[in-house]
Amino acid sequence: MKTISLSSRVVRVSLTIVGLLASFISLTLFNGAAAAGIALGATRVIYPKDAKQASINVTNSDKKDSFLVQSWISDDKGNKVTSFVVTPPLFVLKPGRINILRIIYNGPALPEDKESVFYLNNKAIPSLDSSAPATNSLQIATQSVIKLFVRPAHLSVKPAEAAAMLRCQADGSHLTVSNPSPYFVTLVNFTVAGKKQPNMMVPPKGSQSIDTVGAVSYQTLNDYGAVTPALTCKA
Repeated sequence: MKTISLSSRVVRVSLTIVGLLASFISLTLFNGAAAAGIALGATRVIYPKDAKQASINVTNSDKKDSFLVQSWISDDKGNKVTSFVVTPPLFVLKPGRINILRIIYNGPALPEDKESVFYLNNKAIPSLDSSAPATNSLQIATQSVIKLFVRPAHLSVKPAEAAAMLRCQADGSHLTVSNPSPYFVTLVNFTVAGKKQPNMMVPPKGSQSIDTVGAVSYQTLNDYGAVTPALTCKA
């Protein structure tokens, strides 16, 4: 999942001077698995390619505020993907309630020999308190973004086997991590020559390169977002 730190509470900024910041932004977006009182039921979605749909819960843990929730699917560049339908795309989630998002793919054929990745976006906008004194205020929306993997049936290896299949090759000052498996593999606690590196997702039947060399140790995230045991990357 894309990781940018966010506050777990809705922030309302009261303005004491009329018009202060009013011409600035009206929404500030954050990325993560939870937005304000709104939380998604998983850190990733696995969509079996032969299934009619995938689903995920959205929960409002706030005991007082309702939220307007908007959801859509994007590609790795952040562009909205119209070949997916998310239903309901826009709804109000009341305090303490749960709703189910259903994701339906109706686009062109995707690869049969490897996973495809998209992103589920979930924006939460807090409701206004009509009983509060009338003041100028800035409403802060928060946005969660998690990975959506479309997975073909009958792939040649099991998902749990993919992490150990990675191979590393040094070329001068560059290190290439190759992934011969049909699954996306996300590296966490990734170190090269004992130095921690940024998390990295290696595409199926593809590779990623970084500008450092040395012995490689890593862990990965499984289908449930849990961290797998540490491995050493082989040449």
